[in-house]
Amino acid sequence: MKRLNSITFKQLRALGAVCEFGAISTAAEMLSLTPPAVHSQLRALEENFGCALVTRTSGGFAPTEAGTALLAAFRTAQAALERAVRQIDTLGKGLSGTVVLGVVSTAKYYAPRLVALLGQEFPDIDVVLRIGNRARIIQMIETGDLDLVIMGRPPRVPAVVARSIAEHPHLLVAPPGHPLTRLEQVTPDDILSQQFVMREEGSGTRILTMRFLDEIGEGREFAYTEMESNETIKQAVAAGLGVAILSGHTIHEELKSGRLVTIPAQRLPIIRHWFVLHGANQDLSQPAVRVMDWIVANPDRFLPGGARVKSENAK
Repeated sequence: MKRLNSITFKQLRALGAVCEFGAISTAAEMLSLTPPAVHSQLRALEENFGCALVTRTSGGFAPTEAGTALLAAFRTAQAALERAVRQIDTLGKGLSGTVVLGVVSTAKYYAPRLVALLGQEFPDIDVVLRIGNRARIIQMIETGDLDLVIMGRPPRVPAVVARSIAEHPHLLVAPPGHPLTRLEQVTPDDILSQQFVMREEGSGTRILTMRFLDEIGEGREFAYTEMESNETIKQAVAAGLGVAILSGHTIHEELKSGRLVTIPAQRLPIIRHWFVLHGANQDLSQPAVRVMDWIVANPDRFLPGGARVKSENAK
């Protein structure tokens, strides 16, 4: 156990910072240390394991295979300690526990309302909200940073336990008066001829849109512009820069006001589901169980337009 007993958090933080920023000088600045101090921490860590933990690449320092394994363990341990700190702080406030709730970006339109409702329902539980795209949320599940997660299609890796909350429709939307809204029947060719506006890579909405267009076009190419938020995409579509497939719960207000309209076609809307889930190897606290049960039982109270959103503009 000599190696384990010799490891310090300072050494691991130095390793993490150097690998994240690719340079010892930048890592030192972020850690409020001198470059020699960071180099010393790295050297002590490598001497302890008897192997290189970082390697120099054209883009700066990067972790070796051994360094990657050590960083993964460090992030998991750090997440566990952060949960313990939150739990202790919560108990000190006279509450029964903390639940860290992660949601994908598409859910941020109703997540604050959900957290507010949970606060009213469970005043003894401190619910902490974390938001990220699908890729980031999955990474946080892997490291144990989250107690519960709300997202669309559950990931295959890591393994999770998921419960369905409600239907999650995705609609093809355009500005009022768009040519496709005047067609009696919209064909795949009509859809593929449009300029699409899509989320960034790693987004669940992006994955769903790409899969839908690949299926109807049988692999044909299509034009698209990439943007990094649903809000920006909604503004772009309203301005006539293209069409988009978006969550019905994201565009509820825009459809209601007529700022956006839906384009009806075969296979649309695309019906998915919202899920609340947690890591399969994760033991849920009693507060997390209470929160999860409430979310599953009360989708109509926090989803925009209720648990089922239907196109008000569909023919």
